[in-house]
Amino acid sequence: MGDTFDPDLIHSIFKLVWKRSAREEDTPVIDVEVDVGTSKKNRPTTANSSALKVSCELLRIFVIEAVQRAAIIAEAEGIEKIEPTHLERILPQLLLDF
Repeated sequence: MGDTFDPDLIHSIFKLVWKRSAREEDTPVIDVEVDVGTSKKNRPTTANSSALKVSCELLRIFVIEAVQRAAIIAEAEGIEKIEPTHLERILPQLLLDF
């Protein structure tokens, strides 16, 4: 398990996505909280190190599978180099499989 994504990089990407999704939320959050004064919007979203390691491994496997499937399509067409169209063709089924 030596070759994998950097957990700090994945954490930074997650933080960007969480920040963007928090800005896009227009609907009010109705939530019964145990701790008065903290709402779902005010709490920071975090990921522990174990979750980041699992996310890195899942992304590594996802990328490997995408490249292998695209290579099969390219080989069937007699092309030695994977092109974006090959990835576009395998992406729908790949997303359904994951």
